[in-house]
Amino acid sequence: MFIRNWPRHLLCLSLGLPMGSALACGPDFPMRLLDNRGQSLEELPEGNFNFEVNRLGHAIVGLKTITQTAAYAEAADYAEQRSNAEQVGLTAEQQALVKQLRELTDPHQVEEQGATLPDELRFYLAGAAAFNTGDHALSAEYFHAVLALPAGERLLRSTWAAYSLGRALFAMSAEADAGADLFSQARQAFEQTRQLSIDGFSDPMELGVASLGEEARVARTAGDWDSAIELYATQNLQGSAVGYTSLKLLMNDLAAMPEEQLAGLLKGKPVQQLVTASLISRLGWSFGDQPPNEQKLIKLLQNSTRGSLDNADRLAAVSYQQGDYASANAFLEHAGEGGLAWWLRAKLALRDGDKGAAAAAYAKAAQAFPQNESWGERRTPAWDFETLQPKCRVEGESAILALQRGDYLQAFDQLYRSNGIYWFDAATVAERVLTVDELKHYVDTQVPAPPPQTQQDRDNYVPLPVAAKLRDLLGRRLLREERYDEAPGYFDNTTLQHQARWYGELRRDAESKWWPSKRAFAYYNAATLARFNGMELLGYEMSPDYATFGGNYSLESSELKVGPLVAEEEVKRQQASAAQPDLRYHYRYAANALASRAADYLPHTSQAFAAVLCAATGWNSGQEEKSAFYQRYVKEGPYVDWAMFFGEHCPYPDFQNADKRYVTQALSPIRALLRPYKKWLEIGGAVLLAAFALVLINRHKRKTRT
Repeated sequence: MFIRNWPRHLLCLSLGLPMGSALACGPDFPMRLLDNRGQSLEELPEGNFNFEVNRLGHAIVGLKTITQTAAYAEAADYAEQRSNAEQVGLTAEQQALVKQLRELTDPHQVEEQGATLPDELRFYLAGAAAFNTGDHALSAEYFHAVLALPAGERLLRSTWAAYSLGRALFAMSAEADAGADLFSQARQAFEQTRQLSIDGFSDPMELGVASLGEEARVARTAGDWDSAIELYATQNLQGSAVGYTSLKLLMNDLAAMPEEQLAGLLKGKPVQQLVTASLISRLGWSFGDQPPNEQKLIKLLQNSTRGSLDNADRLAAVSYQQGDYASANAFLEHAGEGGLAWWLRAKLALRDGDKGAAAAAYAKAAQAFPQNESWGERRTPAWDFETLQPKCRVEGESAILALQRGDYLQAFDQLYRSNGIYWFDAATVAERVLTVDELKHYVDTQVPAPPPQTQQDRDNYVPLPVAAKLRDLLGRRLLREERYDEAPGYFDNTTLQHQARWYGELRRDAESKWWPSKRAFAYYNAATLARFNGMELLGYEMSPDYATFGGNYSLESSELKVGPLVAEEEVKRQQASAAQPDLRYHYRYAANALASRAADYLPHTSQAFAAVLCAATGWNSGQEEKSAFYQRYVKEGPYVDWAMFFGEHCPYPDFQNADKRYVTQALSPIRALLRPYKKWLEIGGAVLLAAFALVLINRHKRKTRT
């Protein structure tokens, strides 16, 4: 219970301690759709509140969007921005006088001392002084005076005056408790502000957009929730963060209302839409128990929308997320042909066991969702993250069904088209489910090589494009399957291409050279490449090597078993393409095997034999392998003066001098057999030599006699 309150970095450290079973602590990882296929198909991810409220407002033609963050500035920052904006279009003398007048609190004094200024500046500054002292009625008179000037004489302060007039009138409504008339006048002033901004009057403080929020505040105070929501939503569309934040605050107020009051407001379409946007995006919660207020909202929302179904797809989504599948079905009858509606129909068809109907609905959903529609990033219950683009997610879910029915290329294509969002899933299908020929044909016909990364990109760790990742994956798979001629061209850069070509040549030489030391040379150098460049040349993109992380992290994985969403043929394909051995950094074990073969071709008495075993001992593939290489050296190898540092300081194998050892090694067994009879063999040899000499002498004498 205490771990829950630990800081995340301390939890990460704790997971690194020795434990029976522990998860690696590292960066956050993307969600994998294939990790839990049933859950991926069943869940409807939460929506995105920002995306949803963008559907509520309407952009105002001609009104410029926000280009600065004045709305969030501190008071001092705002005053500085205003002061800078007030200098625009003025002479140096006017600028100095405006700054001086800003310090005054008496509007009549401002008017008198600013007599040399144009009327629009003088009246506006006097009105501002009156507003700051709380004399809102007098300030309104001054702002009216600015707006009453001919248009050509108020180019600089028209929007300022209209905006400030609206604020003054709203303040007056609160003071006088006058109500509707002043509310209406204030709203008209804010509408005028926007029109003046559209008409080209100076608006450096972006008051045209700000007026939307101010008018929304007036409407909210007057009880007009529908107008307030629409105005804030429009302000949000114009780029103001104030509009977005205000909609969140309105939603909080609605959720806290008594049921009777909220039921009345939910008769208005904008209120319905805002509540629906909040619920579908789970604005108030993500995981765990649902807040009681949200359960109340859902009940009231469903009761209030019986005759208003313009938002039926969203209402169906809220019902589905709550497990109310009957209501979701009912709303979908009125939901039209949108992407969300077809997505939900696919999920409901799966619940009914109709995979054919589900596949058809997924196809229509993928067509209906715009390519660029994004719901932002979300967190899954497992704390993975997902960049939620509905079109890609729909195709990813459809790929699960394609895998189950054996359409492996279609499944891969649907996952690959996510352009990296579901790369882990696409990579799994590419290297474990597709045959190498199926993958090669897909790449050759549909994935042209992107421009290679520059050295600067590599130095700055710029991620490879997905196309380059796929081509690298194919190159590594071809090398693993000993298709050495085909592999090099798929690697992203010339260094890897050269290494892949060299590795292939070495592997061929190791099998084809007739002289043993040549084979040993090839095996050993291929082993060295596999050990130190194996991740880039031979590693699996996903399990067990995780080349996608450079081998620095691994993900939890469970054994794939035949089930409702996993066909037997897919299981067989994955088993057939598994790493040999199926262990992390499997290429290190491949390097060990190659080094062992190199030693097999070397004379045991040679330096090369000892050096090969020494190098392999130091490769750190595992304690068992390390011990095996050392024990082999102890049993079979020669004494070398660097044996005390075996596995740590190893010279390069001297393959050339190893050739001289082949003859001596061949004679060694005979010499060992005859060693106990050495003395007798020496006597016998002397006798034979003497006898041979006598024979030669006698033959010579006979020749001389004749």
